[in-house]
Amino acid sequence: MFYVRRGAGLRIRIHGAFGSPQFMAEYRIAVDAVSLASTPKGKVGAGSLEWLIRRYCEGSDWAALAPATRDQRENILRHVERQAGDVPFTAITRAKIIEGRENRKATPNQANNFIKTMRGLFHWALDVEIAKADPTEDVKLLTVKTDGFHVWTDEEVARFEARWPIGTRERLAFDLLLYTGLRRGDAVRLGRQRVKDGVFKLKTEKNGVVVEAPILPPLTRSIEAAPTGDLAFIAGERSKPTAKSRLATGFEKYAKRRRFRVPLMAFARQARPEQRRTARPRRS
Repeated sequence: MFYVRRGAGLRIRIHGAFGSPQFMAEYRIAVDAVSLASTPKGKVGAGSLEWLIRRYCEGSDWAALAPATRDQRENILRHVERQAGDVPFTAITRAKIIEGRENRKATPNQANNFIKTMRGLFHWALDVEIAKADPTEDVKLLTVKTDGFHVWTDEEVARFEARWPIGTRERLAFDLLLYTGLRRGDAVRLGRQRVKDGVFKLKTEKNGVVVEAPILPPLTRSIEAAPTGDLAFIAGERSKPTAKSRLATGFEKYAKRRRFRVPLMAFARQARPEQRRTARPRRS
């Protein structure tokens, strides 16, 4: 029977047969664990999961992610740190990743984002030769069953327009989404500096594709009538650009109050296709 212990500290038993691969794997994990156990409180122990995450977030792989992806994954990693930040990253096994996925199975998209986030972390750790194994390897994503986005009806669009007339910030945001087909992350970035001779040109946030499309007359009227920001048409009270998350939250609150079937802005690429046909963005 073998144990790993440092001084009078934590003692960890090794279950594998001496000299076997299992023994060596358990030994390495135990050594990491007792080392972390002696780390002063409040400090990040070398070799811990939190330590690995910190290194990952300082690297080029993390910097190369789209801002929205970074925000999403940062939230996931902060949660992981709270749950298991002091655990040796070598103790994160495939079974632990699957357990994390199953703990989130009630929300399949969140479960899949957790796997993608951890996969990105360990792919980077393998690439820079910090880790020797990827616990996310062959871990399957959950199947997400959906009927797709509900398409706003003409009646729903009319109700929104009646509530928020031309000249309001809410109507401007609505019209900008409706008449450009941009994703919300791109819509909040569109401003006068990106428009020339009635055509806007914008590099999309998600995939980096440059799109161009005309500013249609209804949208022009809305822009001219509403308060706008210096760098973005959709702006807050102090003329500062609006975060896409805040834009989504605003629509969600409105949808709930007005009993809409759709809380988000999926209508931007779907509603009134006959009016938007001439404004379909094209790649440059």
